[in-house]
Amino acid sequence: MDENCIFCKIVAGIIPSYTVYEDDTVKAFLDLSQTTPGHTLVIPKKHIANIYEYNPDLAANIFSHIPMIATAIKNSDPKIKGLNIINNNGELAGQTIFHSHFHIIPRYSNSDTFSVNFTDNSHSYSEDELTTIQAQIKNTLEKSK
Repeated sequence: MDENCIFCKIVAGIIPSYTVYEDDTVKAFLDLSQTTPGHTLVIPKKHIANIYEYNPDLAANIFSHIPMIATAIKNSDPKIKGLNIINNNGELAGQTIFHSHFHIIPRYSNSDTFSVNFTDNSHSYSEDELTTIQAQIKNTLEKSK
C-alpha cells in the first residue's frame, strides 16, 4: 500500500467508495466524477502505478474482470447504448492518480458528456515511415522476450 495513494486508501477502507465489485485482487467502484452515469473504475488492489508495471499474471487477472463488469454496467440501464474502456498511463496521457485504473464509461447518446477524438494522420506517413515504426516496435518486443 502506498500511504499517499487515494486508491490504496479506498482499497484499505480508509476512504469510502461506491463499490460495485470486489475480490482478492480487483476492486471496481463508481468514479465520483460520473462523467456519465455508471462511470466505474476498475483497479488492482495492489499498488501498481501504471500498465508498464504489470506482469502477465496480474494483467490476465485484472483484464479478465473487465468484460464481466462492463457487461453488468451495460445491463444495468437499458438507456446505455455502448461504453468506452480507457486506461491513461502517465501525466501526458491524462493519468491523474498514479495507481493503475481502467475507466468504464457508459455511453447514452452522441450528446452525452464524454467524447474521444481520433485524428486521422494517415496522410502524414509514407510506407517507409510506417515500416520504420513497425520495426522499432517489433525489435523492442523481441528484446523483451
